Amino acid sequence: MCDEFTEADDATRREGGLNRRQFAALGAGAALVGCAGKAGSAGEEGSDLRERMVSITTEDGVCDAFFVHPSTGQHPGIVMWPDIAGLRDAKKIMARALAAEGYAVLVVNQYYRSSPAPVLTSFSDWRTEEGKAKIAPMREALSPEAVTRDGAAFVAFLDAREEVDTSRKIGSNGYCMGGPFTVRTAIAAPERVGAAASFHGAGLVTGEPDSPDALLDETKASYLFAIARNDDARQPEQKTKLREAAASAGREAEIEVYDADHGWCVPDSPAWDPEEADRAWKRMMVLFATL
Repeated sequence: MCDEFTEADDATRREGGLNRRQFAALGAGAALVGCAGKAGSAGEEGSDLRERMVSITTEDGVCDAFFVHPSTGQHPGIVMWPDIAGLRDAKKIMARALAAEGYAVLVVNQYYRSSPAPVLTSFSDWRTEEGKAKIAPMREALSPEAVTRDGAAFVAFLDAREEVDTSRKIGSNGYCMGGPFTVRTAIAAPERVGAAASFHGAGLVTGEPDSPDALLDETKASYLFAIARNDDARQPEQKTKLREAAASAGREAEIEVYDADHGWCVPDSPAWDPEEADRAWKRMMVLFATL
């Protein structure tokens, strides 16, 4: 998990990722692999995408979220769960890239019970003692039950949007702590969630009765579990248990250890690996094409 990196891990990453100037340029151009569209605010002329911040009423409060979609037509909805650093510019860039592929993407602020987004401005902020201290109490509110309630609310929000094609299933993708949240979203709305993709997900196999792997039979989704090589080194049995759980539940699942470290899919992570991120992205596109 994010907070389980060793000092040695950190040392090997200090030269990785994007610096602030590079990241600003990336944000300005939405220049991620797969991003073919041009984002704009609602009502802006000449934009291929429309985006805005939205408010979603849940059982526990009001969640702020970023919603982006093609400017015309109806499209499959996607619930995107951020990593531990939360909803920030990096996640908006990733959402625009996915929306440009023809999806209506909702990136949620999982910490809404404690603070509006952004809680942190980049993944590097999480690596500071101040960032860890700030996030710690917010994480405590994210019980499995709370995340499942939220997943149901987010799916309902998408289904109520005119930009969403409700004749097609909804997908979910998540990073780091958001990985298992995709499974809980599929649990929350099994008739609607048809695909879930977890990238360097933490806490997918815990050994507890409410572990995501133990609950796959409560879902009707197909899965992509993309595992980081250093996560696999720490928990080598995870991939085997996920395969066994998917087979037992009768769920289709692609499970692979990638040649990259935890956080490799996120552009402001020190572990960002563009080539392996591109490969994971393409596998997600294959999965979401089934929606």
